[in-house]
Amino acid sequence: MPRSMVCEDSNLRGDITISSGCVIHPCSTIIAESGPIVLGENCIVEEYATLRYRIPENHPDHGALKAEGAAKPLIIGPDNVFEVGCTVEALSIGERNVFECKSYVSADVTVGSGCVIGAGCRLVGQQTLPDKTIVYEAQCMQREAMDKQKTQMIQLDYLRKILPNYHHLRKANYDPKKAREQV
Repeated sequence: MPRSMVCEDSNLRGDITISSGCVIHPCSTIIAESGPIVLGENCIVEEYATLRYRIPENHPDHGALKAEGAAKPLIIGPDNVFEVGCTVEALSIGERNVFECKSYVSADVTVGSGCVIGAGCRLVGQQTLPDKTIVYEAQCMQREAMDKQKTQMIQLDYLRKILPNYHHLRKANYDPKKAREQV
């Protein structure tokens, strides 16, 4: 989409829609195994971050998520930040979340909006993070945030200015005359 920047060195596999304003760093990986991924507006996927849409066979909603032969898309809300080295496999991700360095979120976790998953935290097993949840320390303790997450527009503007100076960008394969179906 317009205003999005995707570095050539990124690894994109499957049906992926990158919305307007997103920045995909080099060496990041987005894999759509179980269906299409729609990345919301103004998301940042940093180096060595991995977004994977894979519905495990033993997942309770496996049949429902793959209903009617057509795979249900993973819709990632706007303004999410996936920091260096994080791995996110969640089947539901709200908006304005921050997945800090080396964090891991399994497919059994549902992430609300305005959440922060701290550096090195591993979320496995079936659980739902309510809106404005902060997960921190090695024990993955949780608390509610006092304020809403701030926008990442300053960082996005900086990246849009700097990345083209040091990395080759992919050309958009978006054709406005042949608009994609809205999800």
